[in-house]
Amino acid sequence: MINENEWLVVGLITSCHGINGHVKVKSLSDFEERFLKPGKRWLQKENESPSTIELTSGFKQPGKEIFIIKLEGINSRDDAEKLKKYKILVRTNILPQLKKEEFHLLQLINLKVKTLENDQLKIIGKVINLENEKNNLLVIELLKNHKKVLIPFVKEIVPLVDIENNFLIIDPPKGLLDL
Repeated sequence: MINENEWLVVGLITSCHGINGHVKVKSLSDFEERFLKPGKRWLQKENESPSTIELTSGFKQPGKEIFIIKLEGINSRDDAEKLKKYKILVRTNILPQLKKEEFHLLQLINLKVKTLENDQLKIIGKVINLENEKNNLLVIELLKNHKKVLIPFVKEIVPLVDIENNFLIIDPPKGLLDL
């Protein structure tokens, strides 16, 4: 299901930090080690092809989802300034190991979406994408009209995710699917 040629955006470079080439990164990941542990990462400007770069160090700003990182070859404020708005990517085939009953958001793509109606589970669509820049939202394509709706990925609305059986159940507030 997970393809090594696919990418996962884990952070956005927002600005430079200091004069020695450090950059500020807004995290889009639950795995802090992606910004702390040295190793290979990829940078992408808009829709260009990703290019490889080495993360040499990083630390988290206390109380924020912002990391200050140092990338190999980026040694001045001018170098760092050029990276503003770049995305930091990882390959989807090197995702961190999870505990039992945990899953990666990427595994939600193509899951069938079901609702409980009159004590019966009914397939209403499938997950076609994720929006996670500010909030985790599932992009669901409805079967009845092929409309795309955004569903907040919270326990109250998505009470069950069954990766093994390829579906999730949603309990949307009244009117959410009609938008």
